Amino acid sequence: MVIYGVYIVNKSGGLIFNLDHNLPKIETEKTFSYPLDISLEYEPKRISVAFGQRDGINVGHHLISVNGMLVNGAVLEDGRDVKEIIANKDSYPLSLKFSRPKMTTNEKIFLASMFYPLFAIASQLSPEPKSSGIEVLEADTFRLHCFQTLTGVKFMIFAENSQSGIDVLLRRIYELYADYVLKNPFYSLEMPIRCELFDTNLQTLLDQVEKGGVGSI
Repeated sequence: MVIYGVYIVNKSGGLIFNLDHNLPKIETEKTFSYPLDISLEYEPKRISVAFGQRDGINVGHHLISVNGMLVNGAVLEDGRDVKEIIANKDSYPLSLKFSRPKMTTNEKIFLASMFYPLFAIASQLSPEPKSSGIEVLEADTFRLHCFQTLTGVKFMIFAENSQSGIDVLLRRIYELYADYVLKNPFYSLEMPIRCELFDTNLQTLLDQVEKGGVGSI
């Protein structure tokens, strides 16, 4: 069983917890000839693909190495400017490695806020009264499983398509939340969760499920 991540969203639609557990690392390396047939955007902290997609390299992917040498911001490890190397015809052929960037905290907060109205719309569109809203959202590469408590807090898990028994895992995570977060005298409702005991026990639970399946919990 592969669990990609866990998100907790409060009743107002704000992200209060997220854990990237087992995200796949996507890297693509290709040798290019001059001139470079993809357009790069150069920023002080990163270099990313702005236009042109090919061979698994997509818009938004970050450049992480040139000829096997790691890229640090806009320069190589030895201090050479990446933009000058790529613009120089004599540097070719060039081996460039790109990686899919990790989502920033702000991007995760934005996505969580987008799920909240979708959940509400799904509840209203249901032909049956008192619909529970979105419970499973399936894409070609993953499934999003959602469990909403009576107080409106939503627990979400991103997992492989083939995984079963995620509803049991969601309720087990809710139990950890009730034990280690809600019973914490220093925790304020609706606020981001910063509880070491919750983090530790959640990580242990996910590791246990990945090794032995849902039946092991």
